[in-house]
Amino acid sequence: MELGISMFGDLHVDPSNGKIQPAQQRLQELMEEIKLADEVGLDLLGIGEHHRPEYAVPSPEIILAAASVLTKRIKLSSSVTVLSSSDPVKLYQNFAMVDLLSGGRAELMAGRGSFTESFPLFGYNLQDYSALFEEKLDLLLKINKEETINWQGRFRASLSDQQVLPRALNNKLRIWIAAGGTPESVVRAGKSGLPLVFAIVAGTPLQRFKPLYDLYKETYQQSGHDMSQFQVGMFSHSLFGEDANTISEYYYPLYAAQMDRIGRSRGWFPFQREQYDFGRSPAAALFVGDAAAAVDKILYAEELFGITRFSAHMDVGAPDHHHLMKSIEIFGTKIAPEVRAALRKKE
Repeated sequence: MELGISMFGDLHVDPSNGKIQPAQQRLQELMEEIKLADEVGLDLLGIGEHHRPEYAVPSPEIILAAASVLTKRIKLSSSVTVLSSSDPVKLYQNFAMVDLLSGGRAELMAGRGSFTESFPLFGYNLQDYSALFEEKLDLLLKINKEETINWQGRFRASLSDQQVLPRALNNKLRIWIAAGGTPESVVRAGKSGLPLVFAIVAGTPLQRFKPLYDLYKETYQQSGHDMSQFQVGMFSHSLFGEDANTISEYYYPLYAAQMDRIGRSRGWFPFQREQYDFGRSPAAALFVGDAAAAVDKILYAEELFGITRFSAHMDVGAPDHHHLMKSIEIFGTKIAPEVRAALRKKE
């Protein structure tokens, strides 16, 4: 199993006056956190795309390009790229350059986007939400296979004998699909043979996603894809500390405040302490606590779902830089070695 982290570049919001942390400060901290993740031996770094005031990263590939020269072995992925409101040609070119700079470590994780600010920003209609994704995924996959493109679609200008350069290392970019829990997304990924990661967040019971993992594997197999290439992942909100109670108490107000900021624009009820405490239980998808609890929970998810990748998403609500560095250190030096050792024993 690959073990990694992901971040969105959350900016701290001062609860007393609503003042938002400068993006420059957060981006500089983020680069230090990425460097540490590589040094402690984690397998994957994911960076998300957002276009809201409380996030510092609208273009993951910019961060990944900078990370490519700071790191040596960690895979560098978007987490996610909102493909529906992006141009597949430019995306491929950008990620191909990250792949070349990093010596073949780049990945593009494509999703429809749970946040929708990018659609009006780049001139797209939300009524075309699903159709945009399907068309642009088709073009992106075609570009990944062929250097010279002939293509015609509904939302983008046609391409006639156009070269898309540069090419990714070995002429193939690793592309994943991210899903939030819709069967349609799962079936699409399974039929195409693309690796899939599920976002299982907050207080969601882990068992709720079991049918979707089973559906993906079944669709993948029935579509005739090579099971030796089968990959499926899980992405969950996480923060690790030396003491479970201490880190939990520190993190709750930050996490709740961010969930409420997002929730106000989506009509959610205010986030409750009971949701947080249930989320931290062994049965649910909030990985906040000490190393021992995290190891048990990751291994439970592997047994339940058969995941080949786990991503700990660490900066929801903008924990301070010190806590994020400590969380990454614990994940790389305590949690990851124990998970890997336990999985080796099962082989």
